[in-house]
This record gives sequence, structure tokens and C-alpha cells, in this order.
Amino acid sequence: MIFFIADTHFGHSNIIKYCNRPFVSIQKMDNALINNWNSKVKPKDLVYHLGDFSFGTNTGNIRKSLNGDIILIKGSHDKDAMKIYNAFKAVYDLKTISINKQDITLCHYAMRVWNKSHYNSWHLYGHSHGMLPPQGKSWDVGVDNNKFFPLSIDEIADIMKNRPDNFNLVKEKAPEYPNLVKDRPFNIRFL
Repeated sequence: MIFFIADTHFGHSNIIKYCNRPFVSIQKMDNALINNWNSKVKPKDLVYHLGDFSFGTNTGNIRKSLNGDIILIKGSHDKDAMKIYNAFKAVYDLKTISINKQDITLCHYAMRVWNKSHYNSWHLYGHSHGMLPPQGKSWDVGVDNNKFFPLSIDEIADIMKNRPDNFNLVKEKAPEYPNLVKDRPFNIRFL
């Protein structure tokens, strides 16, 4: 199974106050996030973490306690995670993947347009901690927006079924222009 998550901020005590997370300590938050993760993700699953994995010195121990292979899409607080770069299956700034013929652009930051958005591709992001409303086929996969759990590809598909089309969706075939010279490169006619 494939999962998506962002903004765990393991080891980041100020995130509790900043995002009004319902935890009394960083240890309680980290333990809850680890338990929620492992309750869904199995050892052979793949997790795309869309940034802000950790913020502190326990990054290596946290990674060892999480099920699955993790592909990290770097966020704004991933300096500590980059110290254990080899603990991740891969690390990217931005990544477009295809699952079941569905194109999905992954980035820590929300975008207005993304690769193939005009064909209703999906965009998953983090960083906004549930405070930025999604547009079209986009969704904040951060823990603050999803009850502190990762989302499976099936859960994402269910969410996207109810999302509106992307604003730039190409709905019709492009019109024919009779004045274009069809045998010239780039179909340009000079007047």
C-alpha cells in the first residue's frame, strides 16, 4: 500500500503551541504520531512524506520506529532529517508520480498549478497545517489536516472524487483555425 503524510515535526516542541495540537508534551505527540503511523503502515508499505519530518536530535530513532520505506519530499524544517539522508529510500524537492494511471504532483508547498493540472491531475502538499483551503484536485496531507494519521492512496482517491475539477481543466478540444498553414513548423502563419 502507498501512503502520504506531511508535517509530523517529530521532536518539535513549539509545533504543539503553534498548531494547537492536542498533546501535553513532545514525547506524547511523537508517541501518538508513531502509533498512528504504524497502525496503518505495514513494514513493506511505501510512504511519501511531504516534508517537515523532524526538528530535533532524535530523528534517527524516530525513523527506526516507523514502518515502511519512506520517500522524503523536503520541507522547510528538514535539516535534521537530511543528516540521516540514507534512512530514506529517496529524497526529492518535488516529485510527480503516477499511481493507477493517475498523475500526482508531490510538494511540501501548495501550488496553484502543477504538472498536468489542466488534465485534472492531483496535487498533494503540506506546510499549511490545515489552514489553507484546497483548490481543485489538491489536498493537504499534513497531520494537522488529517487527524494525525497518514492517508492511503485509496483514502486520497475517495477525497478527490468529491473535489471540484481544477480551475484550468481543458474541457474541450482546441478549436481549428483555418488561417493556419498546416505544413509549416509550429503552425504559424505570418501576415
